[in-house]
Amino acid sequence: MTATELLALVDEFYRDKLALRHAHVASARVVDDYNFNNTYQYVIAREDVQLNWLRDAIGGLGREVVDGAEPDAGPPAKGSRAQASAMERDGQAAQAFVDKWRPRLAAMPNARHRMMLGVIVGETLEHKRFFEQAVAGRADLLGRRPDWQGTGGGVLPVRWIDRPGD
Repeated sequence: MTATELLALVDEFYRDKLALRHAHVASARVVDDYNFNNTYQYVIAREDVQLNWLRDAIGGLGREVVDGAEPDAGPPAKGSRAQASAMERDGQAAQAFVDKWRPRLAAMPNARHRMMLGVIVGETLEHKRFFEQAVAGRADLLGRRPDWQGTGGGVLPVRWIDRPGD
């Protein structure tokens, strides 16, 4: 595999992972169950780290990554069916990502990049498992809270809240 072919492969992987992240952000707007939404926030945070690894790798191969703005998904549908559909769709997309990339990684001669992409594929399988468990109604995806401790009524309408002075 030439350096140009390696760059093209890592760049394609990056674009596919970025598309998954964008889909997860859109789904997090639909998923208003506190525990499931927290799981989406965890997945998105991990994907942010993975995308940084990939940007660094692409930069090391001689190309700067220029991303556009995050796509606007429009107003989200709400309700338990919309939530379940989003989680099912994300689980299927995670499996499709793994199915596409796992065989291609086995043929990569560059061990450093092969192992990094392999870690990302493995974490994507973990995310798939989260989505499947959420669809099945498992509320303890990221751990259990004491029975007496509630969720405060659900998730906030925005992902980040800046406090004055921050």
